[in-house]
Amino acid sequence: MSHATAAPGKLLLTPQDHTLILIDFQSQMSFATRSIDAVQLRNNAALISHAAAGFGVSTILTTVAEKSFSGPMFDEITEAFPGQKLLDRTSMNTWEDAAVIARVNEIGKSRIVLAGLWTSVCIVGPALSAIDQGFEVYVIADACGDVSDEAHERALERMLQAGARPMTSLQYLLELQRDWARTGTYDLTTGIAKKFGGAYGLGIIYAKTMFGASEGH
Repeated sequence: MSHATAAPGKLLLTPQDHTLILIDFQSQMSFATRSIDAVQLRNNAALISHAAAGFGVSTILTTVAEKSFSGPMFDEITEAFPGQKLLDRTSMNTWEDAAVIARVNEIGKSRIVLAGLWTSVCIVGPALSAIDQGFEVYVIADACGDVSDEAHERALERMLQAGARPMTSLQYLLELQRDWARTGTYDLTTGIAKKFGGAYGLGIIYAKTMFGASEGH
């Protein structure tokens, strides 16, 4: 018989147990993205970037052919990690780039969280490769996009069949916080939610402004 305890499950993410890899959030890749609106994509990318930066998550920023073809990474991401080097690649599959893998090994965490463009190429490649090498892989589905809904959905299905775990941007932020009694990151979390959390963020603004309410009280 199972015995319940007031403790989180091991499948939940913590800020310390994973590496976030943000892949090819670049102008050229976004022009052909049709599975998600560009404004929503940029918003979700900003949300997870500021969440990761605020919680001290080990994060790798990587681009493909930045200078010669694909253009700069979204400002919403780079401003969350001022001064961090972008690892530029020639390979479509991030997991085949020696500099990226050297950084993954240097960080040394067995959980990988992925987001980027396009889902069917730049996310499927590292997801399947990392799983094949024994890593646990999570994919932030609404911070990825592709040339069509079909391409995005089939890519997600392919990764899920291989064992990847899907999540969303707001879920990522709230999973890092997970308890409103953690006062040290309370303002960080609600601040990110107010700025990038859509209707949920508006609700926080309303509650705090109108009657001084706080989560967890």
